[in-house]
Amino acid sequence: MKYRVLGSCLAVTMLAGSWLQSQAQSDRWQQRVKYTMDIAVDAPANRFTGKQHLEYFNNSPDTLKKVFYHLYWNAFQPNSMMDVRSRELGKIVVGRDSKGNNRPDWDNRVRDRISQLTPNETGYQKIISLKRDGKPQAFKVIETILEVTLDKPVLPHSKAVFDMEFESQVPVQIRRSGRNNAEGVDFSMAQWYPKMCEYDYEGWHATPYIAREFYGVWGDYDVKITIDKKYVLGGTGYLQNPNQIGYGYEAPGAKVTRPAGNTLTWHFIAPNVHDFMWAADPDYKHITQKVDNFTAHFFYIENEHTRETWPQLAKMIPAAYAFIKTHYGPYPYQQYSFIQGGDGGMEYPMGTLILGNGKIDGLYGVAIHEWMHSWYQGMLATNESLYPWMDEGFTTFAEDNTIHYTIDSLKNRNPHQGSYDSYFGLARSPFEEPATTHSDHYNTNVGYSRTAYSKGAVFLEQLGYVIGAQNRDAGLLRYYNEWRFKHPNANDFIRVMEKQSGIELDWYKQYFINTTKHIDYGIDSVFSNGNKTTVRLRRVGYMPMPVDLMVTARNGSQVLQYIPLSIMYGEKPDESPAIKRVVNTPWFWTHPTYDVEIDLPLSDIRELEIDPSQRMADMDRKNNKAIL
Repeated sequence: MKYRVLGSCLAVTMLAGSWLQSQAQSDRWQQRVKYTMDIAVDAPANRFTGKQHLEYFNNSPDTLKKVFYHLYWNAFQPNSMMDVRSRELGKIVVGRDSKGNNRPDWDNRVRDRISQLTPNETGYQKIISLKRDGKPQAFKVIETILEVTLDKPVLPHSKAVFDMEFESQVPVQIRRSGRNNAEGVDFSMAQWYPKMCEYDYEGWHATPYIAREFYGVWGDYDVKITIDKKYVLGGTGYLQNPNQIGYGYEAPGAKVTRPAGNTLTWHFIAPNVHDFMWAADPDYKHITQKVDNFTAHFFYIENEHTRETWPQLAKMIPAAYAFIKTHYGPYPYQQYSFIQGGDGGMEYPMGTLILGNGKIDGLYGVAIHEWMHSWYQGMLATNESLYPWMDEGFTTFAEDNTIHYTIDSLKNRNPHQGSYDSYFGLARSPFEEPATTHSDHYNTNVGYSRTAYSKGAVFLEQLGYVIGAQNRDAGLLRYYNEWRFKHPNANDFIRVMEKQSGIELDWYKQYFINTTKHIDYGIDSVFSNGNKTTVRLRRVGYMPMPVDLMVTARNGSQVLQYIPLSIMYGEKPDESPAIKRVVNTPWFWTHPTYDVEIDLPLSDIRELEIDPSQRMADMDRKNNKAIL
């Protein structure tokens, strides 16, 4: 079943919203929003007007004297914070290109393009009026943030109702949203409406927009978009009037009856999401694919590049979801939309904007990455500004696993080798900063991206080395079940993994996330001890870790000498029962060396290797192996 008629679809939507809310109860309070918006688009002018009715539920124990909104599109104006930030980063040299020229630290999508926008190319969001419970409120615009001083505070555990009229101009596509992108899509409408900032146990998160990450309040959206009849729309939410709209949304066999006039009003409802995105183009082709208990929608401009790849992508999604559901949890909504648009790939609730003219392997890769954000950005939704590695890194980890296990030609490769190589390159550069750095405040783009994506993915794969991959994988499902729709932080994740494994992990987060200390273990020396052999291991780097030492005898037999770290207060389970494992006494992190006694004479040992699985992010593997 694709979509129901208005009455029954609305009922299903409300039931879904109630179910999702029931799953989100926890001892950590959360704010809640309910948006009702009516949007009138003047497509030729690239502008629209909007009316927004917002019910804001203050579930906190705090009295709020102000509220804040995001006005993201005000960033797309010359001399904005995003513009200046990009141009300043472009002055930093982070390497050399293939021709030996200096490589500036640009985000190549932004560069200095904002500074060159003319008035009719910029973006803006202008607030015409703002009332709270029917009374005008004092406000001021600080570029991408609207600060509202309330005439009376919002008391704890109470509701305030805001009514706003606003006007917006769609910017030329530069970053994530805009008009007339490189592949010819008319409108990619992300960050397009005034959006209430998140208030949580840490206070307001009125983060200016400089092109990085997001954090939003969960709630329900009821959105009507009136636009020229020629446009096809896709995005967040369930279409409530499919048989008036058509364009592939209509029920099978239904007659599409569009109203008179030159415009159509598209009515979407989205339960329990923290944002709402849509895109529009008159040339969109709309196809669908049934996936388990939901429908995947695909919107693309058909041409020589997309004619075969997008239908092929649609057919690949069910197998991908079977893996994703098993390892990371079920997708809880009734639809998801893959939409050609954006500037590469960007995730939103129930949909993503991706560039779509590439080959199928690239298209599939970016589609899976953005879809996996539905778990780590859409449902778990950590504050990406504070914990980008928990979104981008976990998403990259899951993406690589999904692609690895659904593409036969990749099954004999290490799915995370690219993340390790990228992290090693960062760690050897002068651009590494602790992963606790706020995403907007990294000194370089390269430092941010490699930390968030690559180091974040290594964090998860290496966690499997510390607690056992089976524990890690079971912990990821436990994390999903315990923390979806609750905005978990880094400590919440670590506690889940500690409960799952029975191993203390505060040290792992402190070293690998809070610092830039690196891992390097080596075989220091080997000496005979009668009929036994002593192997001295050395911690060369500053980050302590448990150690797997594989001992291979000359007859080919193997024994894994496992040395837990003392501050783990536990040990990982035996991951390879076919190989004998010896559990040694724990290694104190204060001690630079550790002696392992092997129950073989030196002459019977052929090879020694630290970390044969190569999951430890060891900076120098040359000292990990000794051939005797």
